[in-house]
Amino acid sequence: MFLRIVHALAIAGIVGSAIYAYTIKYETIWHGEQVAKLRHSIEREKDGIAVLRAEWAHLSRPARIQALADKHLPELQPMALTQIARFADLPERAPKVDAIGRKLELLGLAEPTNTPGQAGAAPAPPSPTKP
Repeated sequence: MFLRIVHALAIAGIVGSAIYAYTIKYETIWHGEQVAKLRHSIEREKDGIAVLRAEWAHLSRPARIQALADKHLPELQPMALTQIARFADLPERAPKVDAIGRKLELLGLAEPTNTPGQAGAAPAPPSPTKP
């Protein structure tokens, strides 16, 4: 009787290990297929990037851009050497005019004012009180 139980447990162990081995085998095959699909997808994306780079290189050719500029912007002229200037040769920039500031100066309101709560500021005049 004891021997039959041991044989039944051994057969169950063998069947269980066979099932586990086949499960591992098929999971490995499935993961291998997923890796192959991802590799093919990466290669397709790399090919797509290469195509886009080739199209960009084709569209940004200097000769093509020059032809488009000549066709659509005929008033543009090539740059001459006399157009190049040094920074010192440029005229001085006119100061910016502050129209609101000028109006405040005319009204006599441009002087700085004392803000309540400032350290060292003169106290504000007392407000009139009603009798």
